[in-house]
Amino acid sequence: MKITIIYDNTSFEKNLQADWGFSCLVEVEDTPKILFDTGANGRILLSNMEKLKIDPLSIEEIFISHLHWDHTGGLSELLKTNPNIKKIYLPSSMGFENEVVLKEPTKIHKNIFSTGELEGIEQSMGVITGKGVVLIVGCSHPYMGTILDTAKKFGKIYAIIGGMHGFSEFELFKDINLICPTHCTQHKKELKEIYPEKYLEGGAGRIIEI
Repeated sequence: MKITIIYDNTSFEKNLQADWGFSCLVEVEDTPKILFDTGANGRILLSNMEKLKIDPLSIEEIFISHLHWDHTGGLSELLKTNPNIKKIYLPSSMGFENEVVLKEPTKIHKNIFSTGELEGIEQSMGVITGKGVVLIVGCSHPYMGTILDTAKKFGKIYAIIGGMHGFSEFELFKDINLICPTHCTQHKKELKEIYPEKYLEGGAGRIIEI
């Protein structure tokens, strides 16, 4: 599998624009390409896609972690560019009709699942790989222990990637092999110091292959 960070507060590749928000492309063999969140600004999202040589028309599905603008702001612009998106997976609190609303932990493809909306605000995505579950989080507004416990129903967690806000119970990550904190994570420095061999710098343009 391959995850390409398209939108983040920082840039891993200097030619990409950094901005407050998060989006990444999730590519899994024999599975539609899924865009996880859409960042805050559609113009920046599409510009970074172009520089990364990602064709917006190749995206078949969108997974929205939660309602906040920095994760949904690019959605309308993307849908204008690619009106043929087959499915949009939404947490139930968003309340839209005619989309796939996920309330409970659910497999959306053979090796991809949603945690379902946790604590009434946010869902995370997991990809089941030969090494374990690769967990992608938007902001981790729910308690991290709850996110991890829910994801563990689908297998051992190998990696966690995404925004982690003020998460500071670092011992919860002791058995995780790869940690890539992005976006709103407030304790990147501490995570890097505690888990130097597991830590991976994020930023727009970072590609993670597992």
